[in-house]
Amino acid sequence: MSKRHDKQPKQSTQSCQGEDVKPTRPPPAPQPPKSIRERFLHTLPPYTGPYNVGFLEIELPARDPRPFSHIKRNHEYALKLDTVLFSVYYPCTRPDTKTSSRVPWLPRPRVPTCKGYAKFLNIPHFPVTAYIALTSMFTKLPAFRNARLSDKWPTVTGEGADGQTTLVDDSESQQEQQEEQDSGADPKNRGNPKFPVVIFSHGLGGSRTSCSAVCGELASFGFVVVAMEHRDGSGARTYVNKIGHQDLDSQHLDREKPSPEKDAKDKAASDLRKQNTDPKNYYMVDYIFPKDNAQDTSPHNARGVDTELRSAQIDMRLAEVEEAFHALSLINDGRGEQILEQNLRKKGNAGSSSNGLDGIDWEQWKGRLYLEGVTMMGHSFGGATTVQALRLERFNWIGQGILLDAWGPATPEVVPGQTKTVHKPILSLGSEAFMHWKDNFDRVEQICREARDGGALSWMTTIRGSTHLSQTDFAVLYPNWMSLFMKTIVNPKRAIHLTICSALEFLKITLPPQRRRYNTSTWVDEQLLKTEADDDSRISFDHRPDDKWVAARLKIPNEFSLRVKHWLGRLTWRRKAAEDVPRDASGKPLAGLLNWGAGNEIWVHLSPDQADVDHYMERHDWPPGEGKPYTHQCPAV
Repeated sequence: MSKRHDKQPKQSTQSCQGEDVKPTRPPPAPQPPKSIRERFLHTLPPYTGPYNVGFLEIELPARDPRPFSHIKRNHEYALKLDTVLFSVYYPCTRPDTKTSSRVPWLPRPRVPTCKGYAKFLNIPHFPVTAYIALTSMFTKLPAFRNARLSDKWPTVTGEGADGQTTLVDDSESQQEQQEEQDSGADPKNRGNPKFPVVIFSHGLGGSRTSCSAVCGELASFGFVVVAMEHRDGSGARTYVNKIGHQDLDSQHLDREKPSPEKDAKDKAASDLRKQNTDPKNYYMVDYIFPKDNAQDTSPHNARGVDTELRSAQIDMRLAEVEEAFHALSLINDGRGEQILEQNLRKKGNAGSSSNGLDGIDWEQWKGRLYLEGVTMMGHSFGGATTVQALRLERFNWIGQGILLDAWGPATPEVVPGQTKTVHKPILSLGSEAFMHWKDNFDRVEQICREARDGGALSWMTTIRGSTHLSQTDFAVLYPNWMSLFMKTIVNPKRAIHLTICSALEFLKITLPPQRRRYNTSTWVDEQLLKTEADDDSRISFDHRPDDKWVAARLKIPNEFSLRVKHWLGRLTWRRKAAEDVPRDASGKPLAGLLNWGAGNEIWVHLSPDQADVDHYMERHDWPPGEGKPYTHQCPAV
């Protein structure tokens, strides 16, 4: 490996006049109470930002229904865009917890969805369904369905690390600042906070809720997060509601026409399919395995990635992102009633809640979203999708991108003279398991350098002890299985926190000034992103697995004794505080099998120097007198 593998973690805590500076963390908003079922089943952690989180579920007809590529399965187009499905996580006003409903983590219909996961994993569906039913079938997101969009500002009271974060009505100064940007807002919304937007793209086998911990956390810190559910055959299972004469499936325009060249069996099957039209008002899309190359995701696959299928899927994913952005534009323009009228996720339709979009005050959403400088974010294959969105000129409303353990080999290659390169700020947050996959590491590094060579700020980091699912809900719902089978070393909740903290630090620098003006003092900050990588130290390869397990898991030397020591340590932490163990917002320890201490949990492979950051912020008019968030500020003594 090249020299970038010879780097050590850098300290995220600094000292002022000999005093250690502790990272600041705003207190979380009050969380919804656990249901009786949740007290016995697996639960998702509460969000830690100052806002409560609301949740919308929207499925809309595509403006231009169409297939993508000529790829077919069972004589039908495998990739077709009929509708677009996404969920919206957003800062909300805390509703009455007795009357408000919360959102199930497992998408409806839950049993067929479990079967879809079993098919994706290529195992019998009964054990999968039974286990999920016993553990997380009734797990709820800590989010409120169709809650009212918050009209409060987060404000810090107190000084230094002891400051408290509260939500308050807009002050005169905040109102004056906001009204500068509010010319298109509804008069009654002027002075209310406008929220920056993130669009999130899931990985293979994912869904609109599979990364809810990350999406909900960002929403709790003041973002509107649109979580896509891609219907390109990359998810385990999704349901597409038909819209009659408007969609390809209802018109059979996705079907292959019989031809003289087809044998009698194929022609008979095609004719029978036409005569027996499926009477259901929906159809399923399951995971599509590449033909003759089912395991194209494996590092050891000699045939490599099925670039034809994956490139077509990325094209369709980007089309879905455009459809979702168009829907946000309608909502922001005050045409939310049009969204309500067209929404297919309503009572009686497949996969829908009986609540639909009932109770939403669409006027309150008018002019409340920043739709310039949108952040594109994605995990695994969603990371590859994000890279392509950053390259294409038609996504000029995207300002920066965040890659969560991106699947590098699936990212389309840059063709000189034909393909644009990344020229927008980019942050890559990888897992240690994927760091040991050299081909993937090299491709992601190439992308980060591509952005830097294009004049954009670029960071590439790795979370120590993490594996590929550490940034998904599966890690926090099933931590013991992740530890035993994937050999995950870091505490899964700590891995999510490090992901969110790094993302917020990145966005403090890259978001346009008016988007970050009121947020930066309330965003958690552990100063994980430093000015430049340290070339004089080394990254540990102690946990690199044997070749057959590369990318899939880590190796844990002396595993038995380490697990016994960890178990005994948990007994100690319950009796006394341990300063070297990271803790969550409520003070509970977040210890993994190994704890490296604050400042040593992330490796930095690539980062801009301070001069580049200063130049970027000056070029983008960082408000004078507010300080530069990339530069460490000592708290008042």
